[in-house]
Amino acid sequence: MEKNAKIYVAGHRGLVGSAIVRELERMGYDQILTRTHAELDLEDCAAVDRFFTGEKPDYVFLAAAKVGGILANNTYPAEFIYSNLMIQNHVIHCSYRHGVQKLLFLGSSCIYPRLCPQPMKEEHLMTGPLEPTNSPYAVAKIAGIEMCWAYNRQYGTEFIPVMPTNLYGPNDNFDLETSHVLPALIRRFHEAKENGADSVMLWGTGTPLREFLHVDDMARACVFLMNKETYPGLAGNAILFNIGTGTDVTIRQLAEMIREVVGFTGKIVWDSSKPDGTPRKLLDVTRVEGQGWKARIDLAEGLKQTYGWYQEHMKN
Repeated sequence: MEKNAKIYVAGHRGLVGSAIVRELERMGYDQILTRTHAELDLEDCAAVDRFFTGEKPDYVFLAAAKVGGILANNTYPAEFIYSNLMIQNHVIHCSYRHGVQKLLFLGSSCIYPRLCPQPMKEEHLMTGPLEPTNSPYAVAKIAGIEMCWAYNRQYGTEFIPVMPTNLYGPNDNFDLETSHVLPALIRRFHEAKENGADSVMLWGTGTPLREFLHVDDMARACVFLMNKETYPGLAGNAILFNIGTGTDVTIRQLAEMIREVVGFTGKIVWDSSKPDGTPRKLLDVTRVEGQGWKARIDLAEGLKQTYGWYQEHMKN
């Protein structure tokens, strides 16, 4: 990407979008286009087309999405499939219509089957049933991958789907109703410490394994892939990248790490009547590492940074 290129970051206020903006600014890009939801509703096709007509971005990072944890996905399945389909349909199609040079589409590791072989390879897509608790969201993201591939095949576009593992870091969602597991645990333990509680009850058994990637590493991967001219060994429908660390921990281990970082000294009680979700979700990151990228921030350090950000920016 040329340093004076116009780069549109859709979802710039979110966890990933804000990190991509920080990474672009760090690298010296100064023509970054952003719009808040109030300024541009990405579910409005005509509004998206007007934006592309007026601004004519050269590159697009599609990080805008409706996201959430198990509770949110179970409670609002219709919103999750509708909103995500509409957002990606409009942005991807308008990127084609208005001659965008490259687009990077942010998906999710939940696209892979619930009982997928571990670690999950890009080739495992569509080889088995999805996890029921978030299948509407996963189906939308799979549709986004297929849309990128279809436009690449029919129109010769360069639309790159990337599938991140569980992300965390600055600007995460710490709302207990809609957040993912890591920020929810940070808030639960912080509030328990502040309130002098002697225990914290957590969902499930603590046995599922999860992989966590700091969002600054994710942003670095996104910009890295957009800046590559070719992807050796990949073409057509093979252009799909898992982005992760290649290592995982149990939810129980994660909870213990966060309890230590926060300084909560009470007990952890596990409510096994609540769902665990997918037993394991570890990405095979051989493909992206083969292109020359690798995660740098380890989980222990990333948790300290994220809790520091939470203390500075969030209020109970």
